[in-house]
Amino acid sequence: MEKLELLPLKDIRLDDPFWNKYTRLVTKEIIPYQWETLNDRVPDAEPSHCISNFQVAAGLKEGTFEGAVFQDTDVAKWLEAVAYSLSYEPDAALEQTADEVIELIGKAQQPDGYINTHFTILAPEHRWANLREGHELYTAGHLLEAAVAYYKVTGKDRFLNIMRRFADLICDVFHQEKYSRAVPGHQEVEIGLIKLAEVTGDRKYMDMAKDFIDRRGCEPNYLVTEHENPLWINIFKDVKPFLPAYSQCHKPVREQDTAEGHSVRATYMYCAMADLAAAYDDRELLDACKRLWDNIVEKRMYITGGIGSSGAYERFTTDYDLPNDCNYSESCASIGLALFSRRMAQITRDGKYIDTMERALYNTVLAGIAMDGKSFFYVNPLEVWPDNCLEHTSMEHVKPVRQKWFGVACCPPNIARTLASLGEYVYFRKDDCLWVNLYLSGETVLQTEDGSATVTQKTRFPFEGKTELHISSGTGHPVRLALRVPAYAEGFTVTEGGAEIPVNIRDGYAYLTGTFTDTTLTVTFAMPARIVYANPNVRADAGKAAIVKGPLVYCLEEADNGNRLAGIYLDTARPLEEAYTDSLLGGTCIIKAKGKKLSEKGWDGHTLYAAKPPVLEDTDLTFIPYCYWDNRGGGEMSVWVKYLT
Repeated sequence: MEKLELLPLKDIRLDDPFWNKYTRLVTKEIIPYQWETLNDRVPDAEPSHCISNFQVAAGLKEGTFEGAVFQDTDVAKWLEAVAYSLSYEPDAALEQTADEVIELIGKAQQPDGYINTHFTILAPEHRWANLREGHELYTAGHLLEAAVAYYKVTGKDRFLNIMRRFADLICDVFHQEKYSRAVPGHQEVEIGLIKLAEVTGDRKYMDMAKDFIDRRGCEPNYLVTEHENPLWINIFKDVKPFLPAYSQCHKPVREQDTAEGHSVRATYMYCAMADLAAAYDDRELLDACKRLWDNIVEKRMYITGGIGSSGAYERFTTDYDLPNDCNYSESCASIGLALFSRRMAQITRDGKYIDTMERALYNTVLAGIAMDGKSFFYVNPLEVWPDNCLEHTSMEHVKPVRQKWFGVACCPPNIARTLASLGEYVYFRKDDCLWVNLYLSGETVLQTEDGSATVTQKTRFPFEGKTELHISSGTGHPVRLALRVPAYAEGFTVTEGGAEIPVNIRDGYAYLTGTFTDTTLTVTFAMPARIVYANPNVRADAGKAAIVKGPLVYCLEEADNGNRLAGIYLDTARPLEEAYTDSLLGGTCIIKAKGKKLSEKGWDGHTLYAAKPPVLEDTDLTFIPYCYWDNRGGGEMSVWVKYLT
């Protein structure tokens, strides 16, 4: 099956009023800040130990391993973010720092190619003895992704060769008889191996990824019986029995039809499944991807694109179980969902997958980072009352303010690499045709065998549904266009010189007839703020409504609406008012509404219950984009609001 291609990041320059608030922080704030955290130089932040661990493993300093078993992945994702940033903002000093880190990784590499500071320092004799918990292959996957990204941007092959040696070792080890059924406990290496195969042309890496996917969930189940190995060591000290569904090994992947278990593991596996389905023309595998994606989006996803509703085990639970105040919705999980959705769109050319990718990026992923780039959410609730986010309770995983860092810090560098690679989400290409997925201001160059063309977008999306597209082909090479028609778009039109031009709308894309060499097109659609409701089976949202505008989900914050947000009722019979303000949150569109609020009148501080009806008072409501919450100090927040009709 033919898969649409991503454009090289070097050919994309984004300059977007909405996204600049974050993308311009990547090189100025996010990468430098995270470098400091990786070196344990940020006061009052959880220590990372990352660089120290590699120095110890390389024999450059005395000490021991500290942190989580997968701590190496933080520096891997940081290097990946650095690579992407260098594609559009060259920085010799930053590149030199990255080269030094790569040399450090090379020095920590063992003679046979193995890289993992935890096992190298603490338990070299227990390599590969606990794939369920050891995360060796997960860590390898992130290092592989970083190495491929660095090679593609800089052309330097030092990191790629280091990781190719490690990948060769993995291929050798996991084709030995005793590992012939082995699979990673936490999926990710499959993605790294696939990317390595694509950049080197060596099919054995792709085959290894396929083997890991094909083995998963088959009997006898390797992860279920692995603890019987005499060399097995208990890393997580979890007294509860292992649940195969937690690691998506409860069934062979082609038989799975519901999203189960740890949501990050799941989406990373689904990404690999989609890639392999395209590479091997495996329709059965693609059908499984479609079923799993449908189950997530139709029954197990938050309106914000968050997934993984349970704070216990960071996992999917059951259909329609979407609590708002205690959910997990890990930032990494939404990144995984965006990556999975992007791959499905590349394969199927169906814009519905981009709708979900966009939802995750504009809401949960952005909510995961503060507007100064220096604090982060790991967990992304849809309702917060700070007073009950207490340690040693069922709510301790919910943080009412972003954190400087985490002991398990997978999310901050994952957000960094996502923002740094945002251009890869905006466009697809095939030959002389450019698919426009996201409406973002900026410029891209479409390179073909016959020439090149420059396509420029100018827009105020997501606050306005109007985009100017200028196509300029200095070589006279014509360009074909496919423009995404979002599911929320009303009255989608394309005009040239004021005259509407015909389009063929199919599966969420408008295919323009003819080709273009030098012209300006105007894409227009309405996307007014709307009140939406949840499926009646979502118990947590019964009797409640939410407000959306285009891809943006909105929320109430205490800063605008006072406390006790749970006592607010939205009047759905009154119109919503949109107002753009430059002075708030770097410039944003707020939504004004009318409603009622429970009054405290007649209640004293000594009465908890009384036989008297509640009193509702008129109130004006202000909603802001969910992604911006907690950027003005702490306080309550709520996406879903009770309503009156």
